[in-house]
Amino acid sequence: MAYKALYRTYRPSTFEEVAGQEHIVKTLKNALATRKLAHAYLFAGPRGTGKTTMAKLLAKALNCDEGIGCQCNECKNCKAIIDGTHPDVIELDAASNNGVDEIRELIDKVKYGTILGRYKVYIIDEVHMLSTGAFNALLKTLEEPPEHVIFILATTEPHKILPTILSRCQRYDFTKLSDDDINNRLKSVLEKEGIAYNEEAIKIIISLADGGMRDALSILDQVLAYSGNKLEVQDILDIFALESKEEKIALLNAIINKDVSDVLQRINRYVSLGTDIKRLTDDLLLILKDILIYQSSRNVDCLEILTEQEAASFFKGLDIDETLKMIDIIMAAQKDYKTVNSIIPLFEVTILKLVATKKDGHQSAPQPKPVEPVYEKPTPAPVSRPAPQPRQEPAPAPKQEEIISLLDQPEPEPEKAPEIVLSKDVLTIKNTKKDGSFFIDDDLMLDIMVISKKDIKNSLIDNWSSIKRIITHPELGRAAAMLADGHPLVASQKILVVEYQFPNITEKANLLENQEAIQNVIQTVFNKKMFVYAVSRKDSIRWQQHYMNSYQLGKLPKPDTINIEFEGE
Repeated sequence: MAYKALYRTYRPSTFEEVAGQEHIVKTLKNALATRKLAHAYLFAGPRGTGKTTMAKLLAKALNCDEGIGCQCNECKNCKAIIDGTHPDVIELDAASNNGVDEIRELIDKVKYGTILGRYKVYIIDEVHMLSTGAFNALLKTLEEPPEHVIFILATTEPHKILPTILSRCQRYDFTKLSDDDINNRLKSVLEKEGIAYNEEAIKIIISLADGGMRDALSILDQVLAYSGNKLEVQDILDIFALESKEEKIALLNAIINKDVSDVLQRINRYVSLGTDIKRLTDDLLLILKDILIYQSSRNVDCLEILTEQEAASFFKGLDIDETLKMIDIIMAAQKDYKTVNSIIPLFEVTILKLVATKKDGHQSAPQPKPVEPVYEKPTPAPVSRPAPQPRQEPAPAPKQEEIISLLDQPEPEPEKAPEIVLSKDVLTIKNTKKDGSFFIDDDLMLDIMVISKKDIKNSLIDNWSSIKRIITHPELGRAAAMLADGHPLVASQKILVVEYQFPNITEKANLLENQEAIQNVIQTVFNKKMFVYAVSRKDSIRWQQHYMNSYQLGKLPKPDTINIEFEGE
């Protein structure tokens, strides 16, 4: 028996087996159950997302011997539809039958009754390929077909169909399948075929398939034909001329370290191996996108390529401005690829531009788990680091509880009240009071972000957990507990912005009556006199976007033009 491709072997035989497209399956099943059937359907969406399969399932549900809506796959009607031999289910490829004559011949046969089933179903694939004359010939019949006839039109380009045709059809838009849907189906097929597989290999296939189930199964078929009874990452990389994730990360590290010799050697190897340069460029963009997400929000759930540890390794090697510039360079190269005769020289120039983008300077060690977004100015002025705290003993990759322990060791009795000197001198920004609380508008917050100092913020982050040691203090305990629930977002010499997850804590922290105790906590723990302003997570994201938009448009204020005045000064 001839070999049958996987995408044909594992084509869904019932609505329940369809991967994804739940909204379409539910609607069709309800329409069949209530007998509210349209005379014409339009299935539109990307290739390989199940349009033709859904059309055949609908034809099967209309003609199954067990009743409308059933798909027994055992009766003569179901078997004939599966085999493609049913006399009442007519498939027409509009790409090769797009003339007026073919449509007129179809119309002549519409008036005849069914031979085997209840309904005569016409499935016209790639219907957008029909000529204008053919569409016009179909128009009247499509609007008022005989009761026993149903048209199902399938297309990947619905915008090319005449509006008069669209208005006569019930339209269903198929979407690209989610990674989870493709992942589950691939694993099901591999298990049924008894094939050993690698999880990373499945992820690569999903990436190559770009939301198409048919493409995913075809790629799997091709890889298995090459590798035999197993699915390994290297086999996919060899077949499709791809580079591993580790190689892409190594290339980016060489760029960050400005190692031009290593970069050029890697490019020469890509060319000699015939690596897919366009896909490599796309993957570099995705990795930089993950780095930017991590730099901006630390939201590891949104990372597409990198793990949290891999993203963190770039944290101190790149700043946000450099990442954005690299992204701009790669996106410009992607556009230029379409207009050049050979993309290899352009790729080489693009990579060298990325090397030139990286600022000079020593690379800092990666931060084990940065807490929250770090805002960096496009042209930061050098700032001397504050005097080190005597109770801090930095250690490589410490855990939170280890940090607290290290901070506690040099100070045997941190809870003693005599060590805490309370001050009534409250630092307040002018014109920020509003109904007993503080209020900072977007412009003032932008100024604060521009003059922020990364080293000051990092120092606060490193020692933030030590605030918990004075939670039991009779006067400062409540303010300390309030601060411990947040984390530093932006910090300058005299201003600290703390981010909170919940708005109600933000409102309490910004009450004027709480500012004295909060500033005393900061003074006690960090030996800094700072005005403290609280923001919610929602506002933090909004201000971050405002900052990045202003930077990209060149509208950030210059640090030397910013003068924030405080009450009493």
